[in-house]
Amino acid sequence: MRIQAAQLSQHLPPRQHLFVLAGDEPLSITESLDQIRAAARQQGAQERASFTVERYFNWGQISQFLQSFSLFAERRILEINIPTGKPGVEGAKALQQLAELPAADTTIIITLPAPDRDMTNSAWYEALLQQGVVLIHNQVPLAQLPDWIGQRLALQQQSADEVSRRFIAEQVEGNLLAAHQEIQKLGLLYPAGPLSEQAIRQCVLNVARFDVSQLGEAMLQGDQSRILRIIEGLREEGETAVTVMNPLVWLFRPLLQVRIAMQSGQSMQNALTQARLFGDRQQLVKRALEFLPQKHIEAALQKLSDIDRMAKGVGDGDAWLELSRLCTGIARMAASRSARARAR
Repeated sequence: MRIQAAQLSQHLPPRQHLFVLAGDEPLSITESLDQIRAAARQQGAQERASFTVERYFNWGQISQFLQSFSLFAERRILEINIPTGKPGVEGAKALQQLAELPAADTTIIITLPAPDRDMTNSAWYEALLQQGVVLIHNQVPLAQLPDWIGQRLALQQQSADEVSRRFIAEQVEGNLLAAHQEIQKLGLLYPAGPLSEQAIRQCVLNVARFDVSQLGEAMLQGDQSRILRIIEGLREEGETAVTVMNPLVWLFRPLLQVRIAMQSGQSMQNALTQARLFGDRQQLVKRALEFLPQKHIEAALQKLSDIDRMAKGVGDGDAWLELSRLCTGIARMAASRSARARAR
């Protein structure tokens, strides 16, 4: 059953146990994911297992988890992230089996990219659609983003005129995660009530001495020493590892989308446009496409997911150290490609 995000509250556990979150809007997917998790925990789900499907993923882990006995909770949460939307033959069978499971002690959440023709025509997707709740989270069109910003401001008892809302939308280039961060910043800096255009401009344009967006540029230019200076500078200025890594997620996710689209026969320019990449970000992605194969992009996204858990105290490791290692590793690949180009 396909529903709209606004209808999710009517289908939360215990009413439903199988959920599919698909699309290209990470903020909306994250919020739906948090809503389902919270409802499942209210029903007693204290144990959560999360799997990301990569090449050579062992689907037997899913069966092992479902068959295992929990010592700590009667109800559990199983999350399966399939970044490419291609589970493979073994995965397709496993997903069909998951769809047929009776509503028991496990809330199952599957995250996918925006559905394409191959996905929607597959037997496993049809099984999930028939047996579960499917939410498609599409990007908010730029023309509708000012209204979305107004709704989010209203949630924190603030408001802004149309000119100011459009200004925020243009500054974040249609990116909901970036818009969300700016709205949260306004909530911290200003009291409830109407916000002036001047206050909004000062807040949105107030950038630190070290700009987070510079990190992706330095990484794809192969400038390892600059990467380390930026990361250290941001850390000294009080930025969190999550704040620093988010722009990298916004870079790698559309990069993967463009790579997959080009492999399916689309031109680079069409793929860039569909991924909503313009201006400087378009140039960054074009540069990355010259030396980053799909497997490295997927590995980078997985590493960023691991770093996110570290930063939030869920996973083991030093988030800042791993962030430096990831960025310098990609930078070495970029530098190597530039060196080969000069040698020709």
